[in-house]
Amino acid sequence: MKRLDYPIVENYAALESTPSQPTTTAASSFDKLSIIRYLRSYLLRIFPLFQWIKRYNVSWFCQDLIAGMTVGVITVPQAMAYARLANLDPQYGLYTSFVGTTLYCLFGTSKDISVGPITTVSLLVGQTISEVMKKHPTISADQVGATLALMAGCITLVIGLMRLGILVDFIPGPAVGGYMTGSAITIALSQLPALNGTSDMVDTHQPPFQVLSDFVTHLSSTCPDIVFGLLSLITLYTVKILCVQYTASTARKASKRIFYYLGIMRAGLVVAIGTVLSYAIHHASADEPIRVIKTVPSGFDALGVPHLNTHVIRETIHVIPPMIMMLIMEHVSVAKTFGRLSNYTVEPSQEIVSIGMCNIASAFFGGYPCTGAFSRTAIMNRSGARTPLAAAFSGFMLILALFVLTPAFYYIPDAVLAAIVIHAVSDLVSSPAYLKELWKARAIDFWIWVVAVGVAFITDVETGIYAAVGLALASLLLDIARPEVTNNVTSSSNDNHQYLPNCPEDVLVFRPGQSILYPNASHVSEAILQAVKTQTCPAPFNDNDQEQIQARQAWNECRSLLSSQRRQITLRAIIMDMCAVQGMDSTALQTLVGLRASIHAYTGNPVQWIFVDVKVPLREKLEAFGFVPRQTTNNSNTDSVVEISDSGGNVYFFKDMQTAMIAMERWP
Repeated sequence: MKRLDYPIVENYAALESTPSQPTTTAASSFDKLSIIRYLRSYLLRIFPLFQWIKRYNVSWFCQDLIAGMTVGVITVPQAMAYARLANLDPQYGLYTSFVGTTLYCLFGTSKDISVGPITTVSLLVGQTISEVMKKHPTISADQVGATLALMAGCITLVIGLMRLGILVDFIPGPAVGGYMTGSAITIALSQLPALNGTSDMVDTHQPPFQVLSDFVTHLSSTCPDIVFGLLSLITLYTVKILCVQYTASTARKASKRIFYYLGIMRAGLVVAIGTVLSYAIHHASADEPIRVIKTVPSGFDALGVPHLNTHVIRETIHVIPPMIMMLIMEHVSVAKTFGRLSNYTVEPSQEIVSIGMCNIASAFFGGYPCTGAFSRTAIMNRSGARTPLAAAFSGFMLILALFVLTPAFYYIPDAVLAAIVIHAVSDLVSSPAYLKELWKARAIDFWIWVVAVGVAFITDVETGIYAAVGLALASLLLDIARPEVTNNVTSSSNDNHQYLPNCPEDVLVFRPGQSILYPNASHVSEAILQAVKTQTCPAPFNDNDQEQIQARQAWNECRSLLSSQRRQITLRAIIMDMCAVQGMDSTALQTLVGLRASIHAYTGNPVQWIFVDVKVPLREKLEAFGFVPRQTTNNSNTDSVVEISDSGGNVYFFKDMQTAMIAMERWP
């Protein structure tokens, strides 16, 4: 029997078999050898690259090169567009992307992350630059951007070195979703004037509702730029939709690959076509009928020690907390998401160290704050990246852009870059299905999302973040102060949830010690996943196929998969003893759904999920979030089984542990 309890996770079998260790004296613990080992271990944690680089091989290199170059092609137009959103010249976006992509591999623990400018941070940087330059016209925009990168990087680095990645767990999913949606609306509205050529008439750094009002007021002044803007938007969405449809409908791998690359490179194609047309129009006309980005300096023109100004520091210090929250939330959530999808583990605190170092270095290259980008990370993952070194290969494309292609950048229309930004942020908007899930899980989670979006629309994104996180923490304190009290308990906990030593060895039992909410959901999920990986073997493969073994082994996996397969057993079922769980919020439910997908990806075989003593409201929440499909059953907590088609396993519900064990004895 293996049973794990939260918050103190115990492996009873391991505890029983672990021999007692002799006590080490204080003198021997501080000898020279121990210090050297400690320093070596610490340096390996800070520089994970040296843990896996010795196993790097030609196969990994080829896949990393393809993935990195693919993402690099996408990064160039995005970086220039996001720099304009940040009130900076396009080259500063390229500087920021180059530093992020090349430096991350030294410190990162994710093979898929692509570090660079993102829309939400660019928006906040742009608003800050606008405010500072209004008060201090002699201060340059790039100086403000570099100062923000340096301050945010130093503080983020300290947070990571102190291993305070747990702070991310105190920001719930609804708050993140709300601020992302609010940011998307704000960004899209701020780009409308550039889309139709009225950016000189509308102050895009006002509250979003005011920007919308001014934009409508000046519609009569629309310029020819609108043609480039609308055609670019239509092309971006049309290519995206058609490529997705054709990729899903065709059975030929070559065709799938062609449509896939065409879809992910649509932004670059739109920029290229728009630039050619713009060049032709400008040379055929005596004046400048459309707005273009004009001269982009070649090379690293801003390389050097950042100039710190006390006025800049004083005027920007208030934006550092929300900016750090954005950097950490975006990066860690993206890293964890793709870690689960690709069946590898990321270290949140080390990821925070990586973005801290990237931002500090960005300041010396003239860049502005950067973090992991979801869209580029998704493409990196789908392109087959094998190690964090894949991101460094993206830097080659940025070098090419900075040293070779800058003359062509002169004629890129502003409206095309605005269309790219609007197209990119549309993916940040929460779907109606997600909002429906929030409402069914907990009404307060839905209202947290509404507050974040509403406040961001009326004021700004910075205030929206504060409002959403504040309301989330208030709801957490309310849950602690007013726990649910169950009356008319008809059975004894000691009888129904006792330790049963006859549990099969291919079944793992977990019992959370309390309700699962957003602060502890990640820890519970990681504890369960770690237990599964430690005590069971991954999906089977051919013992004699060394290439397959090497391909299956992750770059950061130190143990031998072959030896672990011979030593361990295949997981058959997971029992979740939910007697102490009175409730779960939307973040916890989403985490549980992701955990099931991660375990299925690891085992490669159907895994049965057995829930014991699940309260009826909680079972309804599991149905609402798609863990189990909806059932036409009564509300009694009786035995039932629900078929799950996507993972190949079943989900069972039993009223107590003894009933579950009896049912398991009848399994083949």
